[in-house]
Amino acid sequence: MKIGRNHSVNEKKIIVTGASKGIGKEIAKEIAAQGGIPILIARSKELLEELTDEIEANNGICKIYPIESFSREAIEEQINDIMETEKRIHGLINNAGFGVFDSVEDLDMQDLEEMFQVNVLAGIQYSKAFLPHFLQFKGKSHIVNIVSQAAKLPTPKSAGYAASKHAMLGFTNVLRQETRESSLTVTSVNLGPVKTTFFDIADKDGKYQQNVEKYMLRPEKVASKVVRSLFTNRREINMPWWMEAGSIFYRLFPGLMEKMLKSQFDKK
Repeated sequence: MKIGRNHSVNEKKIIVTGASKGIGKEIAKEIAAQGGIPILIARSKELLEELTDEIEANNGICKIYPIESFSREAIEEQINDIMETEKRIHGLINNAGFGVFDSVEDLDMQDLEEMFQVNVLAGIQYSKAFLPHFLQFKGKSHIVNIVSQAAKLPTPKSAGYAASKHAMLGFTNVLRQETRESSLTVTSVNLGPVKTTFFDIADKDGKYQQNVEKYMLRPEKVASKVVRSLFTNRREINMPWWMEAGSIFYRLFPGLMEKMLKSQFDKK
């Protein structure tokens, strides 16, 4: 059930990366439902077109910008296209990302490089490119980075993924400080496991997903909370609340937490 409505989203153009499925898809639908215009970025043109049909069937509006890969060159070309075509952008939601769960010993360096390119460098590139655009306007603008509780509460077999999310959280916190005197809001969204296709790649044998399925967040609930927070002065969104509490205790008592929650941490 959707709670409340954020009227400031109405008629705002908001970029959503990784919009073809999962959290990004639900965020795009929620923006459109509230009268906003989601600018959809993903690698699958077919899925973006399907999402466009769904949004338009519900009297919404959206624009799509497929991208072959989240390489620096492809992103630069795409940003130029968006700026030339759309003229005014009000918000950016860096949602594109993926994970691969492996021990450090088994970590594939190509997987690690790809995770950093998609999870970190792409988000930084989009943020840096649109930052001057956001700062030149007096009205509110917003950058939202979908991060992860893994950035705060790392567990075994998530070294590459946790490192990428830790980097993105660090970038987000610095960007917020550097723009605090402006009308730009910068928000990190730190999530526990969400029931999406993320685990098709991250957890190929399904063991972790099976272990945590009862705790998984619904992407619709995440999307509703994110969109209701757009253009407000929200520093962080942390879901679920008890995992955020756990991450605070972990920072205070890391050795104790690792000892007490070893069986929970080892679920991958």
